[in-house]
Amino acid sequence: MEKVYILGGSQTDFQRNWSKEGKNVIALLRENIFDALKDVNLTKEDVIELNKENRIAIFVGNFIAENYINQGHLGALLTEVDPCFYGVPSGRFEAACASGSVAIDAACSKIRDKTYDVAIVVGFEMMKTVDSKIGGSFLGKAAYFEEEGKNIDFPFPKLFARLADTMLDKYNLDEERFMNALGKISYINYSNAKNNSNAQTRGWYIDEKQVVQRNTVTNPIIGGKLALTDCSQVTDGAATIILSSKKFKEERKYQNKPVIKGFGHRVAPMLFDRKVEDSKRSEYVLPWTRQACLDAYRRADLTVDDIDVFETHDCFTSSEYAAISCFGLTEPGKEYEAVERGLISFNGDKPINPSGGLIGCGHPVGATGVRMMLDLYKQVSSLAGKYQVKNVKNAMMLNLGGSATTNYVYIVGEDS
Repeated sequence: MEKVYILGGSQTDFQRNWSKEGKNVIALLRENIFDALKDVNLTKEDVIELNKENRIAIFVGNFIAENYINQGHLGALLTEVDPCFYGVPSGRFEAACASGSVAIDAACSKIRDKTYDVAIVVGFEMMKTVDSKIGGSFLGKAAYFEEEGKNIDFPFPKLFARLADTMLDKYNLDEERFMNALGKISYINYSNAKNNSNAQTRGWYIDEKQVVQRNTVTNPIIGGKLALTDCSQVTDGAATIILSSKKFKEERKYQNKPVIKGFGHRVAPMLFDRKVEDSKRSEYVLPWTRQACLDAYRRADLTVDDIDVFETHDCFTSSEYAAISCFGLTEPGKEYEAVERGLISFNGDKPINPSGGLIGCGHPVGATGVRMMLDLYKQVSSLAGKYQVKNVKNAMMLNLGGSATTNYVYIVGEDS
């Protein structure tokens, strides 16, 4: 199978509010895409020349710009970013919070079948254009809206609170121990974000006591048992990666570029009730998430022992908790052990979310999968700066869409 290389990329500062700056989506995309091209030493002229030979394409990941910024036809929108993109094949890919990952998947497919040699993959979302209640309703469309989102304030905190309840019941967990583990996950991610210069919460003050003391003035309940610190952020941002074939990498003499070694893509029932019913046949609370991980390990010919660092989809602390056993770090039902032992902490043997994750770094929905892939590239290339994990050879990511409905897993590692 044709190898797909990650040449580099860029992420915007997730702390920024582009609307307050008086800047629109074109400004967001222009800054991010050209920063990414600069990172891999490609110019506008290079894009034009590659397009003359039909060797380059653009893949856009976005969930719901039609609501947030009243804009669709997002592949074609790139022509407004710069004339160098005139004529370049481009399209928009959507899978809720996994929109970035489905765009990556499409790009990889086109490189593997030798349709294109270079793929620009950009994910973005501008979410600070509306208040949180309206935004929560927009995000509810990632569920089965008619039954799980309509006329419900903040439907997703409630859905992932139900995931927490399901794990408590399925594994007969001690509630205090479980909730403390969720709080510790939050604290780890906020702490990691302090070392990431692009993280939304890098300047926030969060202490360990605050994240386990829920239903307080500073940490109110948002849905079910989950409080504010259990939730990811509302974020404006974009991330871009540049993928290439081996042929192009060798033409341009790029050295020591990591490769996408494996992937998994599985879809669970959309309704959460059906997920719960389906999971009764499995020891895993999210069996299709586990299967996506197994698919990625199989394609990469690796096991969990070979993975040095993870980026996972902590849209809520309960989703990261469930991911721990799906990765294979513990048996299902024993995820709290990895948290309590420090296994997933920054200095642990299997760190999760050194970037800060969705809780600490931020969650511009359409950008998240691309941002995760960019962070895998940085870790394997030893380019993550203050949040670099030591001696990374292989890195793994899990990106979810909806209530763990779409499940995407990628493994990135050193070329061999």
